[in-house]
Amino acid sequence: MAALDNLVVTTALPAIRADLGGGLEELEWTVNAYTLTFAVLLMSGAALGDRFGRRRLFIAGLAVFTGASAAAALSPGIDALIAARAVQGVGAAVMMPLTLTLLTAAVPAARRGTALGIYGAVTGLAVASGPLIGGSLTEHISWQWIFWLNVPIGLALIPLARLRLAESTTPGARLDIPGTLLISGGLFGIVYGLVNANSEGWTSTPVLTGLILGTALVAGFVYHGFTNADPMLPMRLFRDRGFLGINLASLLMFLGMFGSIFLLSQFLQGVAGYSPTEAGLRMLPWTGMPMIVAPLAGILSDRVGGRPVVAAGLAFQALGLGWFAAILSTDVSYAAQLPPLILSGIGMALYFAPAANVLMSTVTPADQGKASGTNNALREVGGALGVAVLASVFSAQGGYETPQAFTDGTVPALWIGAAAVALAAALALLVPRKPKNAPVPTPTAPTAPTSTVPTSTVPTPRSGAADKVVAAG
Repeated sequence: MAALDNLVVTTALPAIRADLGGGLEELEWTVNAYTLTFAVLLMSGAALGDRFGRRRLFIAGLAVFTGASAAAALSPGIDALIAARAVQGVGAAVMMPLTLTLLTAAVPAARRGTALGIYGAVTGLAVASGPLIGGSLTEHISWQWIFWLNVPIGLALIPLARLRLAESTTPGARLDIPGTLLISGGLFGIVYGLVNANSEGWTSTPVLTGLILGTALVAGFVYHGFTNADPMLPMRLFRDRGFLGINLASLLMFLGMFGSIFLLSQFLQGVAGYSPTEAGLRMLPWTGMPMIVAPLAGILSDRVGGRPVVAAGLAFQALGLGWFAAILSTDVSYAAQLPPLILSGIGMALYFAPAANVLMSTVTPADQGKASGTNNALREVGGALGVAVLASVFSAQGGYETPQAFTDGTVPALWIGAAAVALAAALALLVPRKPKNAPVPTPTAPTAPTSTVPTSTVPTPRSGAADKVVAAG
């Protein structure tokens, strides 16, 4: 549910705009209201579960998500939809971090690998099929059904979770309320400034206030992370160049990818003339390719290491976006779009498959929980910034007035997205070749490559789809 509800909205955006009105800024907030609340509350959701009970908070998050889905479907206007999407993000932020913990506790150790594989396959399928499901429901029923779909599932899962999941807590777990308030206010201010810059002017009081105050609050969050005894995000982790490199690469990857999908899904309908279902189908070579390539990428990363595979994946994604920018026109054929779609999908798969192990190799086992939460939160932040930044470029160079105006705005935005992902590929090379927590080999060790991360801590590269979906959220 939570994975589906990010990309499921993209192919419904033109229908939402036609039904509820609103301009580019409101469409941005339809996506970003979800990703922002999810990102800033993600690590707080895990801490709440540790303190008050993981099953209890999972059910609470599920109830909030389900209720907000119904509110989104019943929204009488664009502002009400944005508010409901923000509440959906709150529910997902509480629910999602607890899923793997609850799953691990519910399944015997001997069957845990199979369970994680099923989890990865199901959630990977949700990400891949999001645009297609959103397009099909929008075209054949109505856009409201992309949200109604969650309601019966949520109502069935709440009693099932209460009856079948065991309760667990972590004594002494603490919440970082000051850190949550600082990063929430800071990111909201920055994204607000970026979203409204072109409509209100870069030098207008609301935009400048949002950008300046938001930057100051983020700086305060960084300072808090250095000085607080137990912060939400320990800034000491970023002193490791590998941790810094893979996290900045993740943020930039999502900035380029989500911003581009936001515009291209609308291009396929508004300019190329495809129906919502046809647009969703035509996005599958990009969003669905990881389902095919990720297992091969996992094997490759076992043989040559995760760093070159991640860097190559980011490079392919950058090339795919650049290729799109080079060929995009009002009369571009789908045959011309197919190669960059496939290249982008391969790049996405090569990045996601080994990313979890690359991240975990930069920290000690004691820090792996916070490292994973940090990376997932930064990915969501990158997605929100990507929609805001690329839409701002689009608005400055084009608009919705004509197909040519939409194309004129999309092309430079895609070049910005490609540049962001290319920079991510360079940053991925900061990751050291030798993992920090690599096991010491013994004379009796097998000659076949093995994972450098304990299997009880994180999934193997072949389970990378699960990590992908927590981020896509």
